[in-house]
Amino acid sequence: MNRRKKIKQLLEAHAKKTNAKLAPKKKDTYISKADRLKLSEEANPDSTITPES
Repeated sequence: MNRRKKIKQLLEAHAKKTNAKLAPKKKDTYISKADRLKLSEEANPDSTITPES
């Protein structure tokens, strides 16, 4: 690889990383099933969900 290509490749890699950091996050954070149940119980305290064994 010649010197010019190496430098160009490095600069493109750095630019790609900075653009990725600046881009908005599209993915929501994961909420476990137990946490979702707790949140729904807090929102609706009168309804009780009992897991069947």
